[in-house]
Amino acid sequence: MMSTPQEHHPQATLLSDFILGSQDGLVNVLGILLGLVISTDNVRIIYIAALAALAAESISMGAVAYTSTRARRLLYLSEQQRELAEMRDVPDIEREEVRTIFRDWGWEGEELEEMVRKFEARPRAMLDLMMAFELHLAPVPEDQPLHSGLIVFAATVVGSFIPLVPFFLLPTMLHTAAVVSVILSGAMLFAVGWYEARTTLGITWQSGLRMVVIGLAAGLGGFAIGLLANAHVI
Repeated sequence: MMSTPQEHHPQATLLSDFILGSQDGLVNVLGILLGLVISTDNVRIIYIAALAALAAESISMGAVAYTSTRARRLLYLSEQQRELAEMRDVPDIEREEVRTIFRDWGWEGEELEEMVRKFEARPRAMLDLMMAFELHLAPVPEDQPLHSGLIVFAATVVGSFIPLVPFFLLPTMLHTAAVVSVILSGAMLFAVGWYEARTTLGITWQSGLRMVVIGLAAGLGGFAIGLLANAHVI
C-alpha cells in the first residue's frame, strides 16, 4: 500500500523567532565587545560585561517574544468574539461584508449570492473568512507565546555566544580576537540570511549579504561609540 505524500512547509513563526533572537543577540554582544576592546585591555572586564549583556538580552528578548505573541493571541480572541456578536446582531452588515470579499475575488450575480448563502450556512467558515480577509488577523495557538519565548531566548543565547568565542580562545590577543569575532559574526549572519532565502523566497547569496551588512553595521556601531568614548570621556 502506497503512503500518501506529505507536504512539509516551514513554520513562519519559528523562522522569524529564530532570526530575531540570533541576530539580536549576535549584534548586541558584538557591539559591546568591540566597544570594550577599544576602551580596555582587561579581559576580565570584557568577559563580565559581555556575559552580563548575554544574560540580560536573552531574558529580555524571550520575555518580549512571549508577551508580544500573547498580546496577538488576545487580540485575535477579542476580535473573534466581536465578530461573532456582529454575525448575531447585525447579520445584514456581515452578509454584505462577505459579499464584498467574494466580489473582489471575481464572483458576480447569482454565483456570488450562492457563495454568500453557503458561507452564511456555515458560521465557523464565515467567521474564519472574516477574521482572515476582513480583519487580516491570523490565529495564534494557545502554546505559541511560550514556544516563541523559548525559541527567541535560546536563539539569543546562541547568537550572543558567537562573537564571544574568539575572546575565550585568544584571551591575551584582544585585538586579534576582535577581528576574528567580526569575521565569525559575519559568517554567522550570512548563514542566517542564506537559510532564510532557502526556506522562504529569494537569492541565497543576496539574502546572506544583506544580513551581513545590516548586522555588522549595527554591531560596528559599538566600535564607533567605544572609540569616541575612549577619546573624549575621562
